[in-house]
Amino acid sequence: MLVKHAEFIKSSVELSKCPNPTLPEFAFIGRSNVGKSSLINMITNKKGLAKTSATPGKTQAINHFLINKDHEAWFLVDLPGYGYAKSAKTNRKKWEKFIRDYLLNRENLTCTFVLIDYRLDPQKIDLEFMQWLGENSIPFVIVFTKCEKLSIGTDGVKFKKYAETLAETWESLPMCFFTSSTHQIGKEDILSQINEWRIEANKNAH
Repeated sequence: MLVKHAEFIKSSVELSKCPNPTLPEFAFIGRSNVGKSSLINMITNKKGLAKTSATPGKTQAINHFLINKDHEAWFLVDLPGYGYAKSAKTNRKKWEKFIRDYLLNRENLTCTFVLIDYRLDPQKIDLEFMQWLGENSIPFVIVFTKCEKLSIGTDGVKFKKYAETLAETWESLPMCFFTSSTHQIGKEDILSQINEWRIEANKNAH
């Protein structure tokens, strides 16, 4: 699938303020500073579409981007990062509530892409978040970011360590993607899968 059009639509801090749920929707979320904005810009081939920052926790709302138009249209959703300890506690609780509301109740949400820094060992906060998604039957896949300097794929040492950790609580592993925004790795794989799900979602909607 080619991204021929990408534009910011709106930011929302309440589920009820999100755009009408008329298109298949794919959400991206991860621990603060995981490289989410850079990945979104790579996928859409539009530098600066999602605002990158050296300061973690910059995304503080549900940001909707319209990708393509007409029969190929879908929403890419940039969700606030979790686990940013320097945010005010009241802000964190507010973000957590509307993230939960969105993930649990957004009727057109097709899949959630959970971003994980490939350079790090399995982090408790990521594992707990994926566990919560599983317990609430929210479809998700794993997107490993910052893969440019390590052996990637299912044979990589880092992946094997992650797979072993996940196998402790999961019967089967979620679908995984390996990406690098700086080296343009993984874009085609993600877009191809999104397109498959988009087509299926549109069939089920009719």
